[in-house]
Amino acid sequence: MAEINGGDSTATATDDRHAVTLNIEDQTHTTCCCPSVSFIQKLIAEVLGTYFVIFAGCGAVVVNTDKDKVIGLPGISIVWGLVVMVMVYSVGHISGAHFNPAVTIAFASCNRFPLKQVPAYVTSQVLGSTLASGTLRLIFNGTQDHFAGTLPAGSDIQSLVLEFVITFYLMFVISGVATDNRAIGELAGLAVGATVLLNVMFAGAISGASMNPARSLGPAIVSREYRGIWVYMLGPTAGAISGAWVYNIIRFTDKPLREITKSASFLRYASTRNRSK
Repeated sequence: MAEINGGDSTATATDDRHAVTLNIEDQTHTTCCCPSVSFIQKLIAEVLGTYFVIFAGCGAVVVNTDKDKVIGLPGISIVWGLVVMVMVYSVGHISGAHFNPAVTIAFASCNRFPLKQVPAYVTSQVLGSTLASGTLRLIFNGTQDHFAGTLPAGSDIQSLVLEFVITFYLMFVISGVATDNRAIGELAGLAVGATVLLNVMFAGAISGASMNPARSLGPAIVSREYRGIWVYMLGPTAGAISGAWVYNIIRFTDKPLREITKSASFLRYASTRNRSK
């Protein structure tokens, strides 16, 4: 969900210069029809990361439904936020911790992720989500079998607009904390997890607060429940792309803040004036 590592050929949370080295490394494998070991490791990290995110988040939803709302919406929100944060810190340095096809597509649209790797990443994310949903279906079967996916509580348009807005918000935060080297990259996981928590808290009761096509598609495949699925394919994808591009518009420079302050003429003038006094 967050691009915090130097493992992708994209911008990193701490130093965008790493992307140059990784671009060169990726190009060395273009003549081979077999994927590199490092790329396979990234895909495995995406499968596992998405699996645990969906298992914990959807598991909270299922337990809450089965046990008379014992967890509640605030509890579900906390679970989603914490599991995203934990998995970002766990495998972010390996795969970038996308866990979300909308995030991967948004990064690719801004040239911050190789377009040719998008299908493999998306497939891995959907696979992880489907496996997690299948595991929950096996654990909670019979009378405990509850749909862990997302369904619009109101109209499809209402949920579509809400999914667009909250995913825009999420991707805007991701772009700020995880791709801008002026931000504090070590806090990327915390910021992204907190954003997920906030979005689930106020949007969960209306649209399910998916923000992630894989999160909705996995349970839908396992339960064969596809009502309103287009909402969760279109809304988050469009929202993520828009959020990434809007942040790129306000990203006026790629220089770190310390370099901006050193080169700012008004700061140099103020410093010179103070020394003269």
